[in-house]
Amino acid sequence: MDLGFAGEVADFYASYRRGYPAEVFDDLVSSFGLTGEDTVLDLGCGTGQLAVPMAERVGHVLAVDPSPDMLARGPRRPNITWQVGSDADLPAHRGLGAVTVGQALHWMDHERLFRALDLRPGGGIAVVTNGTPLWLQDTAWSRALREVLEDWLGTTAGATCGTADADQRRYRAALVAAGYDVSTFVFEYTDDLDLEHVVGGVYSALPLDRLPTKDRRPLLEERIRRSLEPHRPFVEHVRVSVLKGLSSPRP
Repeated sequence: MDLGFAGEVADFYASYRRGYPAEVFDDLVSSFGLTGEDTVLDLGCGTGQLAVPMAERVGHVLAVDPSPDMLARGPRRPNITWQVGSDADLPAHRGLGAVTVGQALHWMDHERLFRALDLRPGGGIAVVTNGTPLWLQDTAWSRALREVLEDWLGTTAGATCGTADADQRRYRAALVAAGYDVSTFVFEYTDDLDLEHVVGGVYSALPLDRLPTKDRRPLLEERIRRSLEPHRPFVEHVRVSVLKGLSSPRP
Protein backbone atom coordinates (compact mmCIF):
# COMPACT_ATOMS: atom_id res chain seq x y z
CA MET A 1 0.00 0.00 0.00
CA ASP A 2 1.63 3.26 -1.15
CA LEU A 3 0.22 6.25 0.72
CA GLY A 4 2.99 8.63 -0.31
CA PHE A 5 4.76 8.68 3.07
CA ALA A 6 8.18 7.75 1.77
CA GLY A 7 11.62 9.18 1.12
CA GLU A 8 12.01 12.78 2.18
CA VAL A 9 8.40 12.99 3.39
CA ALA A 10 9.31 10.42 6.04
CA ASP A 11 12.29 12.59 7.03
CA PHE A 12 10.06 15.63 7.44
CA TYR A 13 7.54 13.53 9.35
CA ALA A 14 10.17 12.31 11.79
CA SER A 15 11.56 15.81 12.33
CA TYR A 16 8.45 17.99 12.40
CA ARG A 17 5.37 15.97 13.30
CA ARG A 18 4.25 17.07 16.73
CA GLY A 19 4.29 14.51 19.50
CA TYR A 20 1.57 13.97 22.08
CA PRO A 21 1.47 15.40 25.61
CA ALA A 22 2.11 13.12 28.57
CA GLU A 23 -1.48 13.63 29.74
CA VAL A 24 -2.71 11.55 26.79
CA PHE A 25 -0.63 8.54 27.80
CA ASP A 26 -1.51 8.95 31.46
CA ASP A 27 -5.20 8.83 30.53
CA LEU A 28 -4.76 5.75 28.34
CA VAL A 29 -2.86 3.91 31.07
CA SER A 30 -5.62 4.75 33.55
CA SER A 31 -8.55 4.04 31.22
CA PHE A 32 -7.29 0.65 30.01
CA GLY A 33 -5.42 -0.38 33.16
CA LEU A 34 -2.17 -0.73 31.25
CA THR A 35 0.83 -2.24 33.02
CA GLY A 36 4.27 -3.61 32.25
CA GLU A 37 2.59 -6.91 31.36
CA ASP A 38 0.66 -5.45 28.43
CA THR A 39 1.31 -5.34 24.70
CA VAL A 40 -0.03 -2.33 22.79
CA LEU A 41 -0.54 -2.31 19.03
CA ASP A 42 0.00 1.08 17.36
CA LEU A 43 -1.56 0.99 13.88
CA GLY A 44 -0.36 3.51 11.31
CA CYS A 45 2.48 4.29 13.68
CA GLY A 46 4.44 6.58 11.36
CA THR A 47 7.81 7.31 12.94
CA GLY A 48 6.62 6.57 16.47
CA GLN A 49 4.92 9.67 17.89
CA LEU A 50 2.58 7.41 19.89
CA ALA A 51 4.59 4.20 19.97
CA VAL A 52 7.76 5.53 21.60
CA PRO A 53 6.19 7.26 24.64
CA MET A 54 3.78 4.33 25.06
CA ALA A 55 6.75 1.94 25.22
CA GLU A 56 7.89 3.72 28.38
CA ARG A 57 4.65 2.68 30.09
CA VAL A 58 3.95 -0.90 28.94
CA GLY A 59 5.78 -4.14 28.36
CA HIS A 60 5.84 -4.15 24.57
CA VAL A 61 4.65 -2.03 21.64
CA LEU A 62 4.04 -3.47 18.19
CA ALA A 63 4.39 -0.50 15.82
CA VAL A 64 2.78 -1.23 12.44
CA ASP A 65 2.82 0.94 9.31
CA PRO A 66 2.58 0.27 5.56
CA SER A 67 5.61 2.47 4.82
CA PRO A 68 9.06 0.89 5.35
CA ASP A 69 10.60 4.37 5.13
CA MET A 70 8.52 5.60 8.06
CA LEU A 71 9.40 2.54 10.12
CA ALA A 72 13.10 2.93 9.33
CA ARG A 73 13.08 6.35 10.97
CA GLY A 74 11.43 5.22 14.19
CA PRO A 75 13.74 5.26 17.25
CA ARG A 76 14.98 1.82 18.23
CA ARG A 77 13.90 0.64 21.67
CA PRO A 78 14.26 -2.86 23.18
CA ASN A 79 10.50 -3.24 23.66
CA ILE A 80 9.29 -1.85 20.31
CA THR A 81 8.86 -4.06 17.26
CA TRP A 82 8.60 -2.11 13.99
CA GLN A 83 6.60 -4.06 11.42
CA VAL A 84 5.38 -3.39 7.89
CA GLY A 85 1.63 -3.95 7.71
CA SER A 86 -1.82 -2.41 7.95
CA ASP A 87 -5.26 -3.02 9.39
CA ALA A 88 -5.90 -5.42 6.50
CA ASP A 89 -3.41 -7.94 7.91
CA LEU A 90 -3.65 -7.55 11.66
CA PRO A 91 -0.87 -9.32 13.53
CA ALA A 92 -1.85 -12.54 15.25
CA HIS A 93 -1.74 -11.03 18.71
CA ARG A 94 -4.40 -11.96 21.22
CA GLY A 95 -5.28 -10.27 24.48
CA LEU A 96 -3.86 -6.86 23.58
CA GLY A 97 -3.92 -4.28 26.33
CA ALA A 98 -4.76 -1.53 23.86
CA VAL A 99 -4.70 -0.49 20.23
CA THR A 100 -3.84 3.09 19.31
CA VAL A 101 -4.43 4.86 16.01
CA GLY A 102 -3.08 8.40 15.65
CA GLN A 103 -4.58 10.36 12.72
CA ALA A 104 -4.39 7.33 10.43
CA LEU A 105 -7.84 5.77 10.78
CA HIS A 106 -9.05 7.42 7.56
CA TRP A 107 -6.76 5.02 5.67
CA MET A 108 -8.41 1.99 7.30
CA ASP A 109 -11.65 0.04 7.25
CA HIS A 110 -12.56 1.21 10.73
CA GLU A 111 -15.77 -0.81 11.09
CA ARG A 112 -13.98 -4.07 10.28
CA LEU A 113 -11.03 -3.08 12.47
CA PHE A 114 -13.14 -2.38 15.55
CA ARG A 115 -14.75 -5.83 15.29
CA ALA A 116 -11.54 -7.71 14.50
CA LEU A 117 -9.44 -6.63 17.48
CA ASP A 118 -8.65 -9.19 20.17
CA LEU A 119 -8.37 -7.22 23.41
CA ARG A 120 -7.99 -8.49 26.92
CA PRO A 121 -10.90 -7.70 29.28
CA GLY A 122 -10.69 -4.03 30.23
CA GLY A 123 -8.47 -3.17 27.28
CA GLY A 124 -9.51 -0.85 24.50
CA ILE A 125 -8.88 1.10 21.34
CA ALA A 126 -7.93 4.78 21.24
CA VAL A 127 -8.37 6.96 18.15
CA VAL A 128 -6.14 9.98 18.74
CA THR A 129 -6.24 13.29 16.87
CA ASN A 130 -3.50 15.85 17.36
CA GLY A 131 -4.99 19.23 16.62
CA THR A 132 -6.15 20.99 13.48
CA PRO A 133 -3.95 21.05 10.35
CA LEU A 134 -1.68 24.10 10.28
CA TRP A 135 -3.54 25.60 7.31
CA LEU A 136 -7.06 25.25 8.79
CA GLN A 137 -6.75 27.06 12.09
CA ASP A 138 -8.70 30.17 13.04
CA THR A 139 -5.75 32.57 13.01
CA ALA A 140 -4.46 35.14 10.55
CA TRP A 141 -1.19 33.29 9.95
CA SER A 142 -3.03 30.04 9.25
CA ARG A 143 -5.35 31.70 6.76
CA ALA A 144 -2.35 33.25 5.04
CA LEU A 145 -0.68 29.83 4.88
CA ARG A 146 -3.80 28.27 3.40
CA GLU A 147 -3.94 30.91 0.68
CA VAL A 148 -0.32 30.25 -0.30
CA LEU A 149 -0.78 26.48 -0.36
CA GLU A 150 -3.98 26.58 -2.39
CA ASP A 151 -2.32 28.81 -4.95
CA TRP A 152 0.78 26.61 -5.08
CA LEU A 153 -1.05 23.27 -5.23
CA GLY A 154 -3.95 24.45 -7.36
CA THR A 155 -6.51 22.83 -5.08
CA THR A 156 -8.48 23.45 -1.92
CA ALA A 157 -6.45 22.77 1.23
CA GLY A 158 -8.71 20.69 3.42
CA ALA A 159 -8.57 18.18 6.25
CA THR A 160 -8.03 14.59 5.14
CA CYS A 161 -6.70 13.04 8.35
CA GLY A 162 -9.97 12.05 10.01
CA THR A 163 -10.05 15.03 12.35
CA ALA A 164 -13.29 16.56 11.00
CA ASP A 165 -16.36 16.42 13.24
CA ALA A 166 -18.23 14.24 10.76
CA ASP A 167 -15.40 11.69 10.75
CA GLN A 168 -15.29 11.58 14.53
CA ARG A 169 -19.05 11.00 14.70
CA ARG A 170 -18.70 8.08 12.29
CA TYR A 171 -15.93 6.55 14.35
CA ARG A 172 -17.91 6.94 17.56
CA ALA A 173 -21.00 5.32 16.04
CA ALA A 174 -18.92 2.43 14.72
CA LEU A 175 -17.35 1.86 18.15
CA VAL A 176 -20.77 1.78 19.79
CA ALA A 177 -22.06 -0.62 17.12
CA ALA A 178 -19.06 -2.90 17.77
CA GLY A 179 -19.98 -3.10 21.44
CA TYR A 180 -17.47 -0.76 23.04
CA ASP A 181 -18.15 1.57 25.94
CA VAL A 182 -17.19 4.90 24.35
CA SER A 183 -15.79 8.05 25.96
CA THR A 184 -13.62 11.00 24.98
CA PHE A 185 -10.60 12.61 26.60
CA VAL A 186 -9.56 16.10 25.50
CA PHE A 187 -6.39 18.00 26.34
CA GLU A 188 -5.71 21.50 25.03
CA TYR A 189 -2.61 23.68 25.03
CA THR A 190 -0.90 26.40 22.99
CA ASP A 191 2.45 26.31 21.24
CA ASP A 192 4.61 28.93 19.54
CA LEU A 193 5.87 27.87 16.12
CA ASP A 194 8.74 29.27 14.11
CA LEU A 195 8.77 29.43 10.33
CA GLU A 196 10.93 26.31 10.04
CA HIS A 197 8.34 24.22 11.88
CA VAL A 198 5.48 25.65 9.85
CA VAL A 199 7.22 24.72 6.59
CA GLY A 200 8.37 21.35 7.93
CA GLY A 201 4.85 20.58 9.12
CA VAL A 202 3.49 21.33 5.66
CA TYR A 203 6.08 19.13 3.95
CA SER A 204 5.36 16.27 6.37
CA ALA A 205 1.71 16.28 5.27
CA LEU A 206 2.31 16.21 1.51
CA PRO A 207 2.42 12.92 -0.39
CA LEU A 208 5.76 12.33 -2.05
CA ASP A 209 4.43 13.17 -5.51
CA ARG A 210 3.26 16.61 -4.30
CA LEU A 211 6.39 17.49 -2.34
CA PRO A 212 8.19 20.35 -4.11
CA THR A 213 11.51 19.40 -5.66
CA LYS A 214 14.56 20.71 -3.84
CA ASP A 215 15.17 23.40 -6.43
CA ARG A 216 11.61 24.76 -6.04
CA ARG A 217 11.37 24.67 -2.27
CA PRO A 218 13.12 28.02 -1.73
CA LEU A 219 10.44 29.67 -3.88
CA LEU A 220 7.57 28.18 -1.88
CA GLU A 221 9.29 28.87 1.42
CA GLU A 222 9.86 32.50 0.48
CA ARG A 223 6.19 32.86 -0.42
CA ILE A 224 5.20 31.39 2.93
CA ARG A 225 7.64 33.64 4.76
CA ARG A 226 6.38 36.82 3.08
CA SER A 227 2.74 35.92 3.64
CA LEU A 228 3.09 34.89 7.27
CA GLU A 229 5.63 37.46 8.46
CA PRO A 230 3.04 40.20 9.15
CA HIS A 231 1.13 37.81 11.42
CA ARG A 232 3.81 36.89 13.95
CA PRO A 233 3.83 35.29 16.46
CA PHE A 234 2.63 31.97 15.05
CA VAL A 235 0.65 30.78 18.06
CA GLU A 236 -1.05 27.42 17.59
CA HIS A 237 -3.93 26.21 19.72
CA VAL A 238 -3.65 22.43 19.90
CA ARG A 239 -6.68 20.35 20.83
CA VAL A 240 -5.78 16.70 21.34
CA SER A 241 -8.84 14.47 21.31
CA VAL A 242 -8.83 10.79 22.27
CA LEU A 243 -11.87 8.74 21.28
CA LYS A 244 -11.75 5.65 23.48
CA GLY A 245 -13.54 2.35 23.09
CA LEU A 246 -13.41 0.21 26.24
CA SER A 247 -13.91 -3.54 25.94
CA SER A 248 -15.71 -5.55 28.56
CA PRO A 249 -14.13 -4.85 31.95
CA ARG A 250 -11.93 -7.28 33.81
CA PRO A 251 -13.96 -9.88 35.72
